[in-house]
Amino acid sequence: MLAVAFASGAIAAETYPARPIKLIVPFPPGGGPDLIAREVATTVTTQQGWTIIIDNKPGSGGNIGMDAAAKAAPDGYTLVMGQTSNMAINPSLYAKLPYNPQKDLTPVGLVASAPLVIAVASNSPYKTLADLMNAAKANPDGINYASSGSGTVAHLATEQLQRIANVKLTHVPYKGAAQGVTDLIGGQIQMYISSVVTLSGHIRNGKMRALAVTSAKRSADLPNVPTVAEAGYKGFEAVTWFGIAAPAGVSKDAVGKLNAAFNKALETPDVRKKLTEQGADVLGGPSEQFAALVRDETVRWAKVVKESGAKVD
Repeated sequence: MLAVAFASGAIAAETYPARPIKLIVPFPPGGGPDLIAREVATTVTTQQGWTIIIDNKPGSGGNIGMDAAAKAAPDGYTLVMGQTSNMAINPSLYAKLPYNPQKDLTPVGLVASAPLVIAVASNSPYKTLADLMNAAKANPDGINYASSGSGTVAHLATEQLQRIANVKLTHVPYKGAAQGVTDLIGGQIQMYISSVVTLSGHIRNGKMRALAVTSAKRSADLPNVPTVAEAGYKGFEAVTWFGIAAPAGVSKDAVGKLNAAFNKALETPDVRKKLTEQGADVLGGPSEQFAALVRDETVRWAKVVKESGAKVD
């Protein structure tokens, strides 16, 4: 009987995954993390014959979805699309974070990175980033800016920009990108900062005007948009990265299979083309590389949080 049970367990391990995999996206549909997750998951499904179901769990700067993943069974059937904010920033920003990214989650693999873009509505009077910052100087707290949540890279990057430009802006955090986009276009807010992946489509269709990108070099997707440094604010750089993680304790076999599958998907010309067109840089690589990035970025962003004085209870 024991021999039969052992054999059955071995077969089960060899055939992972034997049922659908849930990939939690801790933000609403339509934003950068969601677009990237769906693109890569669809390709993995096609290539591997697996079933990957996207489960959007927005709220609390990505913490609700991340916490759900951290507390899920470590069987390889629950994954989460982590990113800079909820894996490297939030541990320093939130006084009571319900999960510890480095202890409660296992990095599976990096997917992509992208700069942020500072945008205004197409009918905005602000033609350049300097125009916007000058208006903020003339009217402290009079310029509202949106992000997809407190603690996101967009939030912390704008805190940095305020210090460099010596201005005071009013933060309006949303649960995700979609409502913020609507309110910017509708005039309820004056500035939106989010990933190029999220906003490039609205910029190309003329509903938004891009003032600057936050990377050290210009975005290939928005080549005519200057960097923040080129716009006159030196010493500024911020990008966001995306990666797949699983609950701590998941088997090395599952991590290996998942990492190989996602890397294979990222190597396909179609995926690379689509992610690049959305303003993302394709990454990939071993799970150990992702783990090292999380460690390094946690230290880096802890310094930014401390300098900014930002805190979320």
